[in-house]
Amino acid sequence: MTTNTDLQHCIELLKIKVPPAQREEYIHKDAEIWTAALANYPGFLGKQVWLNPNDPTEVILVIHWETREQWKAILQAELDAIEQKFNQELGFNSQIVEVCEYKVQSFL
Repeated sequence: MTTNTDLQHCIELLKIKVPPAQREEYIHKDAEIWTAALANYPGFLGKQVWLNPNDPTEVILVIHWETREQWKAILQAELDAIEQKFNQELGFNSQIVEVCEYKVQSFL
């Protein structure tokens, strides 16, 4: 069942911990693999990378989706395949420490 909430612009927010020396490499690989893959899905509006100036191990990924329904329509098997490729090519450990979802009340 589709609800009004499913049809609102939403945000997927991921907080990642990475080794400080590999932060730029992580961002590059994320753009090369994850962002490029997500761009092929309906509803993907874009992605921002936020860096914490007080914590060089923290990377925040803010993914914008046209609707929650479009975001959640991506098959888990497809996400798992992208994640596997990403981890193989990354070559070092990173850790997702927080996953959040937000609906956008107004988008200017």
